[in-house]
Amino acid sequence: MIKPRLDTIVAENRADSHYAAVIIAAKRARQINSYYQSLGEGAFEEHVPPMVETTSKNYLKIALDEIVADKLRYRYGR
Repeated sequence: MIKPRLDTIVAENRADSHYAAVIIAAKRARQINSYYQSLGEGAFEEHVPPMVETTSKNYLKIALDEIVADKLRYRYGR
C-alpha cells in the first residue's frame, strides 16, 4: 500500500476530492518520470526534479509526498 493514503490528502484539504488527488499525483508522477529519463539520455531539457527528499524510486509515491508536503499547487482550467 502506498502511503500517504488519499484519505489523508483529502482530509488535509490538499485536494478537493479523491479524483482530483489521483489526477494531480498521476500528472506529477509523469513529470518526475520525464525528469529521470532526460537525465539518463543526457538531455538537458527543462524538467522539474522531485521537490522532496526521498529514498523511494516509485514516482507516484514521490508525487504523493509532494502533495502532502504542500509543494504542489493546482487550479482547475476553464
